[in-house]
Amino acid sequence: MIQRRTLLQAGAAATLGAPALTGFAQSTVTLKFHTFMAPQSHVYLNMHKAWMDKVTKESGGRIQFQGYPAMQLGGTPVQLYDQARDGVVDIIWSLQGYTAGRFPRTEVFELPFMLNNAEATSRALWEYIQTHAADEYRDVHPLAFQVHGPGMFHTRDKQIKTAADLKGLKMRGPSRQVTKMLSYMEAIPVGMPLPQIPDALSKGVIDGCAIPWEVVPSVKVHELTKYHSQFDPAGGALYTATFMMVMNKAKYASLPPDLKAVIDKNSGMETSAWLGKIQQEGDIPGREAAVKRGNTIYTIPLADAQEFKRKSRLVEVEWMQDMDKRGFKGQQLLDSARSLIAKYGAKKA
Repeated sequence: MIQRRTLLQAGAAATLGAPALTGFAQSTVTLKFHTFMAPQSHVYLNMHKAWMDKVTKESGGRIQFQGYPAMQLGGTPVQLYDQARDGVVDIIWSLQGYTAGRFPRTEVFELPFMLNNAEATSRALWEYIQTHAADEYRDVHPLAFQVHGPGMFHTRDKQIKTAADLKGLKMRGPSRQVTKMLSYMEAIPVGMPLPQIPDALSKGVIDGCAIPWEVVPSVKVHELTKYHSQFDPAGGALYTATFMMVMNKAKYASLPPDLKAVIDKNSGMETSAWLGKIQQEGDIPGREAAVKRGNTIYTIPLADAQEFKRKSRLVEVEWMQDMDKRGFKGQQLLDSARSLIAKYGAKKA
C-alpha cells in the first residue's frame, strides 16, 4: 500500500511538473545587440535590424532582441569585441580594424586592391577565416564575417585625381593597413572610428576620409566634403574593410538546441554574403546623396590607378613580412585569400 501510494505521488508530481518543463523549453530569450552604427544608418536598418527581425520570426518569437546602435550601452567602438567576449553584451557588429594587430591574419582582406565585390569577397572571407584564422576568434562564437563595397576618397577642399594629390593631406583611414597605404602615398594618416569623422571634418582635424559610398549619409560626409574620388571598377577597389558579427560563447552555449539551430541557420557563409551584398547595395543611395548636394565626383581611370597600386604594394610586402615573423607563411596566406576571392567572384559573375 505504501509502495502504491509512493508511486501515485511520484506520478502526480511528474504530471504537475510537466507544464513547468514545457514552459521552460518554450521560454523566450532576449539578446542584447550592440554596435557603433547610427540608428538611422543603412547598415543598422537594412542589415542589423533586418537580421534580428529574421531571427525573431524564425524562432517563433522566442528569440527577442534589444538593439543598441550608436554605442548606447557605453564604451567605445574599440571595446565592442571585448564586450561580447566578456558578456557585457550578447552580440556585437564591428570592424576588426578598430583593434589594430589583434586579428593579423584577417588583415589580408584589408590590403589594397583585394576586393572584387562585397558579396563574393564576404564568402571568401568566411572560408578563409575558417581555414586559416579561426583561432583569432576563439574567445567568441562567430556569426558572420563580411566586407563592404569599394573604399574611396572624400575630401573637403581638394579633388584627388592622382596618387600625388594625397601628399600632405590629413586623411582618416579605418584600419591599420589602410592608414599604412595612405602613408606610402605621402598623406598624413589619421586612424579613428567612423563616428568621429563628422566632428574631425568640421573642425579641420582631417582633410578627408577613406570610406565607401554606403556610409556617407550616416556621417554627413556629403555635407562636410565637396569632392569624391572613386576608382574605375575595371582596376579593382582601392580597399575594403572587414567586419565581424560575433556572439558571447557562454550565451550561445546556454541556448536550447532548437534556438541554437535558428542562430546557426542565420550564421555562416551565406549570412556573411548577404550582409556584404546589402551593405554594398547602400552605395547607390550614398552616391545619390552627394549628387543631389552638387558635389564633384571623379572616377580615377585605370591608367592613373596604376600609381596607387605601385605605392600601395609596400603595404602588401610589409604585411607578409609581419606574418612570417609571427610564424605564419605570409605569401601562402595572401595567395589563399586571392584564390578564394577569385573563386567566389567567378561564381558571382
